[in-house]
Amino acid sequence: MENINSEQRTDRNKYVCLTLSMDNPLHMATLEAMEKIPRGKRTKYICNQIAGQQCNENGGTYMEKHDMETVTIGIDHGNAAVKTRSFRFPSGVVEYEHEPYTKKDVLEYEGRYYVCGTGRQPYLRDKTVNQRYYLLTLAAIARELEQRGISSPVDVRIAAGLPLTSYGRDKKKFRKYLLSGPDPVRFKYEGRQYEIHIRDASLYPQAYAAIFMHTELFENEPSVIVADIGGWTVDVMRLDTGAPDAESCRSLELGMIRCMDEIAEQVRRSVGLSVTPAQIETVLRGKPCTLDGKAKMVIEREGEAYAARLISAITESGFDPGAMPIIFMGGGAGLMKGRVAPRFALSRPIVLNDVSLNAKGYEQLCGAVPGDLKHGG
Repeated sequence: MENINSEQRTDRNKYVCLTLSMDNPLHMATLEAMEKIPRGKRTKYICNQIAGQQCNENGGTYMEKHDMETVTIGIDHGNAAVKTRSFRFPSGVVEYEHEPYTKKDVLEYEGRYYVCGTGRQPYLRDKTVNQRYYLLTLAAIARELEQRGISSPVDVRIAAGLPLTSYGRDKKKFRKYLLSGPDPVRFKYEGRQYEIHIRDASLYPQAYAAIFMHTELFENEPSVIVADIGGWTVDVMRLDTGAPDAESCRSLELGMIRCMDEIAEQVRRSVGLSVTPAQIETVLRGKPCTLDGKAKMVIEREGEAYAARLISAITESGFDPGAMPIIFMGGGAGLMKGRVAPRFALSRPIVLNDVSLNAKGYEQLCGAVPGDLKHGG
């Protein structure tokens, strides 16, 4: 018995093709063990035992239906934080040569250790220049798989985005970057082993993907302004009859990192205290903390000043928030709530507090947009 006959099943799902040779002890052991496993569970066993085999129609081939479904995970690769539909964590990465004392947030990849989501890193205009955002992507995937109760090995489709101002220029390069790792990608996150097959990376315009989740906000509005307040930039666009006007898009370097730095400096000058971004954000969001009362007053005052500067910059960029609704979204949107004073004379300010809207929008668009439009070919 030199060859094993092929078994084929017509189905719309993918197939796993493995050449099983009677001369290969591993293949023999796999075949013998497989015969004792219920048919519906054989594929995962084969995949675990024999990886990377080519389909050989002239030799012995065993084909089984591929049981693994492709999981779509939306990831918003922000300058200040990475967001998925379930998580938000800082976009900092610290590398360790030896295993850290704790497994929390620790990614082990290619023999190195990385703590993902720690502190703030230098601003990167081009996120493909180093490994940081690839490592953060693996951490985001691991967190989402854990949250959804999905074990590996698993097929993953990444749904991500770029600002509309750089979408056409950077989409191919960023997609290639996200797909640049080995197949499968093997790593540990927080002590748990993962084996991920990244099957595709689909890219969409940032902010518009989030608004796609809330079309009811502009269904009766011919024109709407959208301001996505991120860590380093505020990306502004106008939607006309629900479609983004690419020529109107602007990227303003007035994001929350700039805001936090300016507020911290003003507190230092006025009160003599060195406050952290976490303390500033807590005060701006109206949450209780034991910070000095004078420091809180300075933070509130500077928060109002930031809102005024932002609206002024949006207006100077050719948008008129007095003539049409303006939607604030992104990580800094919650800080605008209650600070859009009547003196700004805005037509209809709308604040979307959900920091995961882009990530959720990417996932939804991934299922709604034809494949050839997802990453611009």
